[in-house]
Amino acid sequence: MKILSIIALASAVTIAGCANDPNRNTKRGAVIGAVAGGVLGHQVDGDKGRYIGAAVGAIAGGAAGNYMDRQRRELEKQLAEEAKRNELQITTLSDGSIKIGIASDVSFDTGSATLKPEALTTFNKIATVLQDYESTVVHLVGHTDSTGSAQTNQGLSERRAASVGSVLTGQGVLPARVRQEGRGERELLVPTADNVKEARNRRVDIVLKPIIEGEENAAYTPPPNLGG
Repeated sequence: MKILSIIALASAVTIAGCANDPNRNTKRGAVIGAVAGGVLGHQVDGDKGRYIGAAVGAIAGGAAGNYMDRQRRELEKQLAEEAKRNELQITTLSDGSIKIGIASDVSFDTGSATLKPEALTTFNKIATVLQDYESTVVHLVGHTDSTGSAQTNQGLSERRAASVGSVLTGQGVLPARVRQEGRGERELLVPTADNVKEARNRRVDIVLKPIIEGEENAAYTPPPNLGG
């Protein structure tokens, strides 16, 4: 009876916080699933109407395609200006995941992992969309060109991915949903000889994977080779 009462409360809180949200059914299922699984946190975020510490809810396999299509359309809408300026590209990969390829030269100075102030607007837009799609795991993959040593490039790619991760989580994306890694110069979009400064290779890719019932581990598996 206690569990049923908590589930009822979780449902009521979620509905109240997301009354005008087109994704309210997904969010409601996420909260109820978290309660039933015994992984519900002990606090409620009153501003957003959701439980802190609740597990992300999986979605049914048959609904994944529509879920990802809606997510891509919203990203394209919010990032239209950046796409016009050729600062990023949104594509759907063969497994149905979404990749947002963002050129590092518009986000970072050469050799730096500190995001430029103007790039923060772009990542804040992405974070806003991701908050509404809570059954998505966010993979952040940093890359570099072939200038410098492989060891230096590996560290730089990791720090750049971490910088993007800090922005997304700082804007409300749950840290448990975010996976970040650096792949250095191993996955060049444009193959070159060593020590070539090819701007298109300096990038941070964001790969979005849906959490599907019965296939949850796949959402957390790192994306395959993202090179050319």
